[in-house]
Amino acid sequence: MRIALLCSAFNSLSQSLFCALKDRGDEVGVVFAIEERQMRSEIEAFNPEMIIAPFLKHYLPASIYEKTPTYIFHPGPRGDRGAHALEYALRSETKQWGAVLLKANSDYDGGDIYAKATLEARETYKASLYRQEVTNALLGMLGHFFSNVKANDYIAQVMNPLHLPVTQEVRRIDWHRDKTQTIIDKVFCADSDPGVLDEILGVECYLFGAHREDKLRGSPKEVVAKRDGAICLGTIDGAVWITHLKAKDSFKLPATYLLKERLAGVKEQRLPLIFDKSYETFYEISSEWRGDVVYLCFNFHNGAMHSEQCVRLKYAIEYLKNTCKVLVLVGGMDFFSNGIHLNILEDSQKQGEDGWSNINAMNDLIETILFTDEIVTVASLARNAGAGGVFMALACDHVVAKEGVVLNPHYKSLGLSGSEYHSYTLPKRVGDEMAFTLLEEALPISVEKAKKIGMIDAVYDHACYYAKLDSFCQSVYSDDFIWEKQEYLENERERIEVLKERELTKMYPEFWDEKSDFHHLRKAFVYKTCATETPQRLKGRDA
Repeated sequence: MRIALLCSAFNSLSQSLFCALKDRGDEVGVVFAIEERQMRSEIEAFNPEMIIAPFLKHYLPASIYEKTPTYIFHPGPRGDRGAHALEYALRSETKQWGAVLLKANSDYDGGDIYAKATLEARETYKASLYRQEVTNALLGMLGHFFSNVKANDYIAQVMNPLHLPVTQEVRRIDWHRDKTQTIIDKVFCADSDPGVLDEILGVECYLFGAHREDKLRGSPKEVVAKRDGAICLGTIDGAVWITHLKAKDSFKLPATYLLKERLAGVKEQRLPLIFDKSYETFYEISSEWRGDVVYLCFNFHNGAMHSEQCVRLKYAIEYLKNTCKVLVLVGGMDFFSNGIHLNILEDSQKQGEDGWSNINAMNDLIETILFTDEIVTVASLARNAGAGGVFMALACDHVVAKEGVVLNPHYKSLGLSGSEYHSYTLPKRVGDEMAFTLLEEALPISVEKAKKIGMIDAVYDHACYYAKLDSFCQSVYSDDFIWEKQEYLENERERIEVLKERELTKMYPEFWDEKSDFHHLRKAFVYKTCATETPQRLKGRDA
């Protein structure tokens, strides 16, 4: 079937749907919902049989849905209508929520429903619920959706009133009345967009990334500590960490990067390199032991890794490899990894120097993974990964993934040729021709497709993923494997390092030349600059 995906941005949910439809065998083209004339022109060029809108910020013009059958995904159950659906779900503290695919008509979220699903409203922040439970609900209902469309089998929407707008006044934190949990709940409801508007040390900004603190105390809103870019603020009954801030008309940064010299005198409250999770606080790197297997978690915000984070993770691996036979890289709560930290590079006064430092720190980390030859390394792709994050996973001996995960094994959309040893690890698994295709097409792929082409080793389903992962990791070690690995790396080390140096030679001007594509593409990405048309690589054949 020829299907156009109409979306305000090609976000994680849209990419998951794109991959699922491609794996079904459909011809898929993406159309950005920018303005009516542009949408109509691009849709006519692609000539779809059906339009699915997985993510829209604005109401759809009649000229679109009256010409082509159009179905809108709404992250709310039957009867839920309007924007802020997930924010309302979290505010209501419901334990069960839903999602629907409905046919577009003149009523906002008022069309007939062709598929619906229920989902657990996990206690988490809005973006995490969207990236996991909501995305899984959409993928899970696709089979029923296409069957119902073919049979014209639907149920009517319940025409409840539209949600009222959620304003910053509704989200506002009252630091002298709100308890810690209330503050966390308010930040969770607006994370990762638009955040909670507040003022910290005289800076008007939006707050993101809330974590409870069990030990530190301070006066309400007093900055009592900082750690790894985050700040700890006193509350009436404890303290809370805020990891990221965004100044008005700017972009999100670790809190200390925005506040800078205003934090003079605030103590850095350090944790051990690998935190044991013995009390509630903000931390990024932790681990769990299960026999001879160690699971290493690195929960970096949005999967982005700046130089210092790469160094800490490298040291963690070097320490842990002496304590186990199998080391499993787990990544974070919502992403495995997405490579270098673009927001921090955009904020830098020395973008070339700091970018070069970041890519070399990433390479040093991956070198440690590649040449750790005393143990078996496994990458667990239970969450999405992109760019250097994908190639960090491929540096492991084995790569396993959870069904539905999306990979972006390319750099091209940001004007980079890429490093992270990709010119060694990718062809080693898929061959030169497929490696070239993946890098040049610059499209997301499902882990199911990645397994078919040999890029990863196994895909396990949601229900039993962690049990199967543990079973795999408990059985994967053998002395013979280690001996073969050591001999192979000894013979190949020089060639591998030559490939890395070629990568860096190609990347050097991309970082240091002020006119390189990377700089303006990075700025557009960080500032979320509105495109004027859909990127050609996403338009699909004949578009």
